[in-house]
Amino acid sequence: MNKNRTSLRSLILVFAGIAAGALIFSNVEFTLSGAGSMLGLSSRPNLAKATDTIQNHPIRTLSDFNEAFVRIAESATPSVVTIFTETTVSSPSLTPFDFFGRPFDEFFNFPHGRRENGRKEVLRGLGSGVIVSSDGYILTNNHVIDKADAISIRTFDNRKIQARIVGKDPKTDLAVIKVNAGGLKPIVIGNSDRLRVGEWVIAIGSPLGENLARTVTQGIVSAKGRANVGLADYEDFIQTDAAINPGNSGGALVNINGELVGINTAIASRTGGFEGIGFAVPSNMAQKVLTSLVRSGKVTRGYLGVSIQDIDENIAKGLQLRTAQGVLVGTVISGGPAAKAGMKTGDIVLEFNDRKMENSAELRNAIASFAPGTTVKLKILREGAQKVLSVRLEELPDRRQAAVEEPSVSAGSSLGFSASSLNAKLAERFRMKPDVSKVVVAGIDPSGSAYKAGLRTGDIILSVDRKPVSSLAQFTLLVKNKKAGELLFLLVERAGSRIYFAFNL
Repeated sequence: MNKNRTSLRSLILVFAGIAAGALIFSNVEFTLSGAGSMLGLSSRPNLAKATDTIQNHPIRTLSDFNEAFVRIAESATPSVVTIFTETTVSSPSLTPFDFFGRPFDEFFNFPHGRRENGRKEVLRGLGSGVIVSSDGYILTNNHVIDKADAISIRTFDNRKIQARIVGKDPKTDLAVIKVNAGGLKPIVIGNSDRLRVGEWVIAIGSPLGENLARTVTQGIVSAKGRANVGLADYEDFIQTDAAINPGNSGGALVNINGELVGINTAIASRTGGFEGIGFAVPSNMAQKVLTSLVRSGKVTRGYLGVSIQDIDENIAKGLQLRTAQGVLVGTVISGGPAAKAGMKTGDIVLEFNDRKMENSAELRNAIASFAPGTTVKLKILREGAQKVLSVRLEELPDRRQAAVEEPSVSAGSSLGFSASSLNAKLAERFRMKPDVSKVVVAGIDPSGSAYKAGLRTGDIILSVDRKPVSSLAQFTLLVKNKKAGELLFLLVERAGSRIYFAFNL
């Protein structure tokens, strides 16, 4: 009996010790994450963690089904805020000389008849945001807060709080703002990679105005990995038919577990209204941007040092591929990471870190998702043989290539374009250095297949059907026997980048 009591007492002491230890360590963890910026131990936002889930709760009746959506909305809605912005702009005022034409404007030094010191005007904007940490970090779209002089939010419990910008990333159209307030309810960030087409999702935001704040709409995931939409530099959008309207920008896309899986960004519409096609930035991309902006105020991305393009059926024929697979490498920048690893123009990237690459947007996003200094593996196809290259990524240079003015086009030859040596006259026209050994596209037929494929005047022709071109005579020799309907496969140089084109004559 005494022995049993002793064992019971020992067992109680063990459990008490475990509980005390858990309490101590949980408090330490909270202190490090919640007060990290003060102690200098962490610069991560205090993200919420999943506690209870409803995704596996049984649905026996229509009432259960209805209740599930109600619970999702009740769980996520308090984490969505309405964002108000104010931007001060100068409103130029008219001068008396506007009524007499521009010669009077110039005489009195009033450019275009308007004074520069006109009255100030305040433009007000509205959008949505998602609270992602208990210490006040909020994810939204860059276009919601860009150029704003003042930002404030309204919370679920109707508090209006001033906010400041932590950082912006125009390349993904994401931004992070912060408020200093207690009683905030952060949302749990889910894993968007696990999201599947056909899954139920809920969009929450403030469409059309403050009076419609925290509107909840429901739909499914229509597609994943949408790129070339023209909204941002790095696109990997989730497409949904959950109703998204102007003002929803920066709001939450939530899965059936109440987790954030996307930041609503834009709609595709011919009328400006809802047409069932909305786009959201995946939560995995958003979380990486969030972490980087909180840590350093900017986003650093991996850099491979190549230009890449998709492979269509014509290019696949030109490369003598059985199927249009992988991503084609055009320019390999001298001294860049890819050049150091031995990559060459014409290589086809099949895999990136053991992940199959379907298109150039997917590869571009994959490269950018890794930090500079990371070593990655690329499986490439070169002249029919597969190779694996190890490349140490560098930091993406923060520069934008100047837009190239498209020269005027003229009717081309039977090829659909005319070519010439790069003489002094053409060099001046295309703003290049004269070089008669180079062959330039001098004119092109806008209705021809060459133009439709993407070829433009000013392109320097480097090879024809994979044979190098070093003179106009050589180019003429390579194309003279080409017949209508045959495939022409060109490698050209444009504004420092190398691009492949393949089209039928």
